[in-house]
Amino acid sequence: MRTPIIAGNWKMNKTPAEAKALVAELKPLVADAKATVVVCVPAVDIYAVKEEIAGSNIHLGAQNVHFKESGAYTGELSAAMLKEAGVEYVIIGHSERRQYFGETDATVNLRTLAAVKAGLIPIICVGERKEEREAGYTNALVEYQTLIALNGLTDDEIKNLVIAYEPVWAIGTGLTATDEQANETIGVIRAAICRKYGKEVADAVRIQYGGSMNPKNVKGLMAQPEIDGGLIGGASLKAPDFSLVVNFDK
Repeated sequence: MRTPIIAGNWKMNKTPAEAKALVAELKPLVADAKATVVVCVPAVDIYAVKEEIAGSNIHLGAQNVHFKESGAYTGELSAAMLKEAGVEYVIIGHSERRQYFGETDATVNLRTLAAVKAGLIPIICVGERKEEREAGYTNALVEYQTLIALNGLTDDEIKNLVIAYEPVWAIGTGLTATDEQANETIGVIRAAICRKYGKEVADAVRIQYGGSMNPKNVKGLMAQPEIDGGLIGGASLKAPDFSLVVNFDK
């Protein structure tokens, strides 16, 4: 059985003081959660959140990582920097990074390799745009994105990471894939991993749904056999809402 993982992606929200207040409110609400709970925060919030969640069941994540260990990359953070700062998880290849900041499948792979080497757990995002789904390319696209991202990793390294299927057309739009659509596409991702790396690896990988999961739709989505959790955007910015997603089984 795969342990569900619910990760909040705060995006560019919350000052350090606001971040500390949010996780302070969140802690008692998710203290007995059966799912793994992660908050992926802006870089300036890392130390404040790390201090506030100490001793709790909340894990700390970052929203991006560079693929080089050091160098002339103004504004970037290396995997070693994040690791030493207390980060455990890192989002890689989010659709907004791809859309606005030139992220490619090749750089997603490089960032994944760097994160794993440093001991971070990647949350690798894959997903299609609306026009790609309408043209019938969803399955081929997510298979390609997934296998490129995993290239160069060992079986054990793949078992430990997380993949987030995020239909780009459902990010921040209020639209959501149906439970069956999300389950089907996540099943396609798992089948691609199975063909390349074997059933044992595919059965171990946790694959989240990242398309506007919220308190109203979480139970239906999480009832699907292939869906192992969610990468949560807007609903993660309010402790009561996020806790309802985390505690989907109650």
